[in-house]
Amino acid sequence: MRKPRFIALGVLVAALGSGAAWPQRARADTAATATQSPDSVRSAAEQAVREHYALPGGRVVVSAAPLDLRLRLDACREPLRAVIPAHAATSSRMTVPVQCPQPGGWTVRVPLRLELFRQVLVTSRPLLRGDGLGAADVHAEERDVTRLGYGYIDNLAQVAGRTLTRALASGSVLSPGALGGRRMVRAGDRVEMVARLDGIEVRAAGVAMGSGDNGARLRVRNESSGKVVDAMVSAPGVVVALP
Repeated sequence: MRKPRFIALGVLVAALGSGAAWPQRARADTAATATQSPDSVRSAAEQAVREHYALPGGRVVVSAAPLDLRLRLDACREPLRAVIPAHAATSSRMTVPVQCPQPGGWTVRVPLRLELFRQVLVTSRPLLRGDGLGAADVHAEERDVTRLGYGYIDNLAQVAGRTLTRALASGSVLSPGALGGRRMVRAGDRVEMVARLDGIEVRAAGVAMGSGDNGARLRVRNESSGKVVDAMVSAPGVVVALP
């Protein structure tokens, strides 16, 4: 007759035990389903790009594209790490891997749009092929250099002594490809003329009537006689008279 009582007591204990376990399972389920915020992943990528391309006097504008809404990432206990190669190409569109560095972590590639504004040299007036460049010929303007596929020049010292390889309209961004080599001799320079004949070498002072680099041909006027001769540039300020 006592058996039903024992059974009821066992049921009660089982029920109480089952109830005590419910909160633990709920906490475990919550921990298992905790996910990383997509915004935190995007922010990590954006911040890494800003720091990588930051320069005094420049501006970095970067925006990450929304991540796939179906993407579910486990919450990362460690600070997120964005990886940008030291010599990454400067492009208006790029992809940055963001890592969760803890054991068993994950990696997500975040697409971004980049605008990188720098002060670059722009022509102040139309220039012709062969023209030299001075402070009056160019000025600085802010441009998005990710769109300058041919490169750019940002310092007047980079163009000192160089001439244009092609004509440029006013407002053109100055690029390395538009610049020729530095001229060893410029029109109007005083040069040393060297004439060689049968092993005899004669030197005289002259004035260059043209500009050129090593091996270039130009006309030179002898300062003493006034005679104009054809010559070839052989070194800075030195020309060799041609027969």
